[in-house]
Amino acid sequence: MVWRPTRLTREQMEERRLAAGRLLRAGKLSQAEVAREVGVSRASVTRWRQRLAGGGLRALRRRRAPGRASRLTGAQWRRLGRVLDRGAVSAGFETEQWTLPRVAAAIERLFGVRYNPRSLGPALRARGFSPQRPVPRAAERDDALVEAWLKRDWERVKRGLAEAGGRLPSWTRRVTRFGPASAPAGPGSATRPSCGA
Repeated sequence: MVWRPTRLTREQMEERRLAAGRLLRAGKLSQAEVAREVGVSRASVTRWRQRLAGGGLRALRRRRAPGRASRLTGAQWRRLGRVLDRGAVSAGFETEQWTLPRVAAAIERLFGVRYNPRSLGPALRARGFSPQRPVPRAAERDDALVEAWLKRDWERVKRGLAEAGGRLPSWTRRVTRFGPASAPAGPGSATRPSCGA
């Protein structure tokens, strides 16, 4: 049994404490070995041993979560998840990007509950949502037009550059994967006009 997830739920943390408590009670492993077995520090095992000595396995059980209880029920969080999955535009916003203030506005609109946007990040992460990182992209970009240009004109442009006798500019090296390079690659491989005669 090796405990290595980066994030554990409260239930998993309780299960880990109880497993460590049973190992400590058995007395066959040292605290360091128990710590390695369940993937925690020796200091944690020491704390758990003290709690175990004071109250048994019951003392290692999960306690009530600290902080204020959620103002939304489980059903409301599931409904909010469906709204978030449908997209921000379908929820009445101009763009598809969900921001914490937009999520707070959607919660207030749907359920009449006000949340500070700063407090929503941990609550959303706990329910499986992650921050959006939009891909920067020109609003005017037309993928069909770019694809047509690559098929129709790019080879002609590359040939013209190679026939001119110069190396391809550095910006073209990224897109040579769309077709075979006309000019030899590498520094100094293209012929250059001589300056002396």
